[in-house]
Amino acid sequence: MDEIVLEIKNLSKSFAKNKVLDGINLTVKKGTVMGLMGENGAGKSTMMKCLFGIYAKDEGQINLAGKPVDFQNPKDALENGVAMVHQELNQCLDRTVTDNLFLGRYPKRFGVIDEARMARESTQLFASLNMNVNPKAIMRKMSVSQRQMVEIAKAVSYDAKIIVLDEPTSSLTEREVKKLFSIVNDLRSKGVSFVYISHKIDEIFEICDEVAVLRDGKMVMSKPVKETGMDELIAAMVGRSLDKRYPDVDNTPGEDYFEVRNWTTKYDPVLEDISFTVKKGEIFGLYGLVGAGRSELLESLFGVRTVASGEMILGGKKLRFNSSKEAMEYNFALVTEERKLNGMFGKDTIKFNTVITNLEAYKTAGILNERKMADAANREIKTMHTKCVSADECISSLSGGNQQKVIIGKWLERSPDIFLMDEPTRGIDVGAKYEIYQLIIQMAKEGKTVIVVSSEMPEILGITNRIAVMSNHRLAGIVNTKETNQEELLRLSAKYL
Repeated sequence: MDEIVLEIKNLSKSFAKNKVLDGINLTVKKGTVMGLMGENGAGKSTMMKCLFGIYAKDEGQINLAGKPVDFQNPKDALENGVAMVHQELNQCLDRTVTDNLFLGRYPKRFGVIDEARMARESTQLFASLNMNVNPKAIMRKMSVSQRQMVEIAKAVSYDAKIIVLDEPTSSLTEREVKKLFSIVNDLRSKGVSFVYISHKIDEIFEICDEVAVLRDGKMVMSKPVKETGMDELIAAMVGRSLDKRYPDVDNTPGEDYFEVRNWTTKYDPVLEDISFTVKKGEIFGLYGLVGAGRSELLESLFGVRTVASGEMILGGKKLRFNSSKEAMEYNFALVTEERKLNGMFGKDTIKFNTVITNLEAYKTAGILNERKMADAANREIKTMHTKCVSADECISSLSGGNQQKVIIGKWLERSPDIFLMDEPTRGIDVGAKYEIYQLIIQMAKEGKTVIVVSSEMPEILGITNRIAVMSNHRLAGIVNTKETNQEELLRLSAKYL
């Protein structure tokens, strides 16, 4: 009989009258990867927070290696061999990698922090995991993927028996995903177990041994991966079958509308001599490895990154923005990659986050009109199918995917002409992704120009008209989506490496 490491029995949790988890049962065996799937708001994060002592469960029992546990906080869980790598990384960005590894448990020698030991153990840890990470690097200067590797290494350093990975590949390229999977496989072979939360069905089949599906707080499916298929998984998640993963891209791009010429940014990383033209009503994809400069390009176009030289021409008029406010005045919008860091006001309501970019529209006689703001928030909740109690709910209480819907909704309120979208479906379930794809295509049909960054190759091929590929901060080439394939995109993304 396979050794059971984690057993969750009859777990229930309610917030007020809203039952978020209803009699959940889950078993994870030693040295296996359990995939956990479900739509945004299905209860996946709540279930893990109950395991980690962030939330107190209402009913049920959690057994670790056959013994009942009831962790009071995440530190308690960590010290008992249960670790979690969150989708939204919570790290001390102005400290080094080593500081982040030893946070809360600095080794001391003669009453003084033993930095030599920390440096030695950090180096040994990354070497044992075959990770190319500099322990002296400042976290803020590292890519999301490298920071994620640090969190996994930290979990291993606690001798974790179970590691929960929450949307671990949401910001990773194909190459980095393969690296992550090799680390997971290596640790699995050493007896470490994983709970792998993901919306990417292909990954579940590639890396997981078993898969469990939550829907509306109930466990609707749990079985070995080899005994199920993509259609069954999607139907279990959304309660219906999806005929295809991408809608028809049936927009018709018009005349040349937005041009970037010899665009070069000032500060590290420096983007060099980038030129491209986008048509009115076109969905223009930006692909490349993480660190290629895609996000930096969008930020510089939106006025939040300093430009050294080059021109931006919109409808025949030369522009260069010195702030996001100027960009918004010309009807530009930007959905950022890291929503928690710079995409939303986490301590405020859905309503506040919906109206904040368009306050002038909700004024009556120069004073903000509460009813207009409430109407706007409720309109976008309905348009985006956001799962929430009300518009007055704090945005941080929503699942990551529903937070993203609020962020997209706030920009829709401005009806932008140029919509810059950096990983717009990051951490969003398969049903909601389809809705966002439909929204992007509909915007293009209405004459809006959409420039979208995605690390998911099937996605960039599934929803665009053309794709610009970046390599090492330069433009490697532009291809017609219908005439290209994954091999060509990969080849271009490695052009200047």
